[in-house]
Amino acid sequence: MKIIRITAIWCSGCLVMKKIWREIEQEYPNLEITDYDYDFDNEIVKNYEVGKILPVVIFEKNDKQERLIGEKKKEEIINIIESM
Repeated sequence: MKIIRITAIWCSGCLVMKKIWREIEQEYPNLEITDYDYDFDNEIVKNYEVGKILPVVIFEKNDKQERLIGEKKKEEIINIIESM
């Protein structure tokens, strides 16, 4: 599964989610995660049609895509990972 995370250094929700994502990365080591910064990777981020609410996480697998916007609980993220 490919995961694209779009965050920013000024985003408090992004900071809160860091710990949750570290735990998920340890539990699911086969995830292919790419991180983009909302401000520094602006040209790439434009392609994903991201609004002003961060973090944005895009899950892609077998031509299926799911998107989470804002702070989420670990269980919500795991449910998406396991359902795809």
